[in-house]
Amino acid sequence: MSSGTILLILIIGAVLYLVAIYNKLVSLRAGIDAAWSDIDVQLKRRYNLIPALVEAVKGYKEYEGETLERVVSARQKGLSAQTPEEKAQAANMLTQALGRIFALAEAYPDLKANVNFLKLQEELSAIEESIQNARRYLNAIVRDYNAKIDSFPDLIVAQKFNFTKRDYFELEESESEAVKKMPEVKF
Repeated sequence: MSSGTILLILIIGAVLYLVAIYNKLVSLRAGIDAAWSDIDVQLKRRYNLIPALVEAVKGYKEYEGETLERVVSARQKGLSAQTPEEKAQAANMLTQALGRIFALAEAYPDLKANVNFLKLQEELSAIEESIQNARRYLNAIVRDYNAKIDSFPDLIVAQKFNFTKRDYFELEESESEAVKKMPEVKF
């Protein structure tokens, strides 16, 4: 084999390797977009249940008007959010507000026994589980994608074709702590 043939094989091999890297980055980026879409669908389902939940709790409004206002405000922010970052922030706000509403059921036995409230709580819990699963999946893809664009020689292809890091979808620490705390209920 001549040196020209060997050089041609090496060049073709390098080009194919770079194409494989590019295609993997495109695939991961598409996976991130699809995972965000899945989260978005779950968030919309959650937002659609909020009006029914607010109606179920309205009878306790004189004591918990601020909690209901937070839920409604968080829902509106979620519906108007455009970017993934805005959606994540709104979802975190709504999670915090919903945690307070569910804690209300402990303080109000009549609400805790309300069939509509229990059904909504169950449905929202199922949606929350779906959101958590979708969030874990998204974060796993983001981790793989970010690692790939930071690894050599993949980073060369990533920089050349403007692949940029993506953010994780996480609860902010202050909000996750607020969700864990039971709100103080005063009469």
